[in-house]
Amino acid sequence: MDETNINWVLAIACLLAGIGIGALGYHLLNASAGNTQRLRQRLAERERELAEFKDGMGDSIERIARLAESLHRESQGLEQEAEEARDRLGARSLRRQAMDAVSPDPATTTTEPAVPRDYADGNRGTLSEDFGLKSGDEAAAPQPPRY
Repeated sequence: MDETNINWVLAIACLLAGIGIGALGYHLLNASAGNTQRLRQRLAERERELAEFKDGMGDSIERIARLAESLHRESQGLEQEAEEARDRLGARSLRRQAMDAVSPDPATTTTEPAVPRDYADGNRGTLSEDFGLKSGDEAAAPQPPRY
């Protein structure tokens, strides 16, 4: 073979090798770019879902606040109705009755049972000091040993 033919063959081989290396590089770079694009798309979807979730939570919180406020208004209305009914019927309110039970008025006090005592009043009852003790003869009897 001629020197010129070898140069042409070497040039064509280098050209083919360059095309192959270029195609391989393009494929690898394009694959990572595709992965990057897919990751960006997934990230955008997640951000959109998060934004929707936050909007939904804000709506839920507002709804809960409105419900709590309406419950508060209704309870106040019920309290007012109870007070009006008490005034119409002339009965004492439950709150007043509870307060009277804790600290009764001296004018309206009734006789209550006596408070229990922790001592005997001298009638030799169960609270006396010698309750359950036996007389002298029985106390001197020998006791069996305890194991």
